[in-house]
Amino acid sequence: MEGSRLDVQVADHLARTALASIGREYPHKLDHVMTADADAQTPRDLHPSFHGSYDWHSCVHMHWTLARLLRRFPALPARDAVVALFDRHFAPDAIGGELAYLARPASATFERTYGWAWLLKLAAELRAGANAKSGSDPHFGRWSAAVDPLARAFAQRFLEFLPRAHYPLRYGIHPNSAFALALALDYAHEVGDDALVGACTHHGLQWFADDIEAPARFEPSGVDFLSPSLVEAELMRRIVEPTAFAEWLARFLPGFVDAEPRTLFAPARVSDRSDPQLVHLDGLNLSRAWCFDGIASSLPAADPRIVVARHAADAHRDAGVQGLESGDFVGAHWLASFAVLAVDGA
Repeated sequence: MEGSRLDVQVADHLARTALASIGREYPHKLDHVMTADADAQTPRDLHPSFHGSYDWHSCVHMHWTLARLLRRFPALPARDAVVALFDRHFAPDAIGGELAYLARPASATFERTYGWAWLLKLAAELRAGANAKSGSDPHFGRWSAAVDPLARAFAQRFLEFLPRAHYPLRYGIHPNSAFALALALDYAHEVGDDALVGACTHHGLQWFADDIEAPARFEPSGVDFLSPSLVEAELMRRIVEPTAFAEWLARFLPGFVDAEPRTLFAPARVSDRSDPQLVHLDGLNLSRAWCFDGIASSLPAADPRIVVARHAADAHRDAGVQGLESGDFVGAHWLASFAVLAVDGA
């Protein structure tokens, strides 16, 4: 696929990658606290909706990938397979099983907060399809209604957890707080959840509004798939106005206009795409492209950093899509989602 282009052929390729990954149940990595012998169950039994694609959160965001692509391309060649999959995985009994899992006392911290955020992002995509005035698949309303109870359960978890979280998590892997708040805000705005908008905005400002001179010269770490500094900017552009965001960014990344530090603006090198940790860096390149595009879209029109951000986004997108061609399941089970963010997310 071309690095910056999403057309129906590319969308269908990504959709078929997601379908194949979701349909593969093993190997599987559970986030599962056992309290008795009876808790030793298969992923399918534990998670009737999201049991493929190696782990629960990857399965969720590969469903988001399919929803996003189907909403963008209602005539997607893989449409019938996506509809059949969603009809199975969003059936009342399947979603009921996911809710029952959350009700287990041992599941209080299950997938906090990365999986929570992706489930909300999926729900937001389904709701956007349901609310579309024309062109969207007519099934979106039914799917959105089916997933809504699960989304509300995770939104409630955010509301209960955030007041207890005095410090954000800033590193470039799953529990990154800025990433979770950004995706949760997308959901909250889409569905009109004012309480969640307020909580995410309050904690985003509390945690990040006063940050200056981000230590971005230390990025990336060896297994990052998120840039701690760029994803923080991706959050902040959602919660402050463009002029205030431009001023905040100048304090936070003062070298941005000169594409400094170089390690932040140069794509990461991936040495081994068969290694499940090292392949994270393909995701880093794709998520950086998403963030750079988002930053560019939120700066005032004449800001010279727009050109810098667009150039960096293109370079990272071109580098990141190379990882999609390897075929190794350790990358294939999740990278398509980050590719869609990179080419269609800002």
